[in-house]
Amino acid sequence: MFDTIVIATDGSESVQRAVDVALDFAEQFDADVYALFVVDEGQIESSPESVREELRAGLEDDGEDAVADVATRAESAVTTAVREGRPAAAISDYAREVDADVVATGTRGRHGENRYLIGGVAESVVRRCPVPVLTVRQLEGEGEGDTDAAESAA
Repeated sequence: MFDTIVIATDGSESVQRAVDVALDFAEQFDADVYALFVVDEGQIESSPESVREELRAGLEDDGEDAVADVATRAESAVTTAVREGRPAAAISDYAREVDADVVATGTRGRHGENRYLIGGVAESVVRRCPVPVLTVRQLEGEGEGDTDAAESAA
């Protein structure tokens, strides 16, 4: 039923439960796991030109750390990727590229409290992704202040 799962991570504390849920899901279905971090090109473009390359390098390093964390926590092999682009579009494109059956993501990440409902990137992924999206919120007391948990597949 689910042979290929993409885990979209931004490396934040709020995505850790989503990673755990997705890895458990993958184990139950013996699915291949792909971990993806997207360097937000909008964040780079909006920064002063004099620091763009340094910012890009730092974000790429963060991305490598984030996908390595997913691979370390998995019980089987994980294919990792760091891409640059608009996060929701890049996640959707990557899901198509690897022929994913489902994409898993946290609902609040680095942009946290300034996004309502399920979070800006997660909401955009749900709207545009060609495959079902499993969104996972933190449980009360975890990470950056979410107070309840809800899991949904769109």
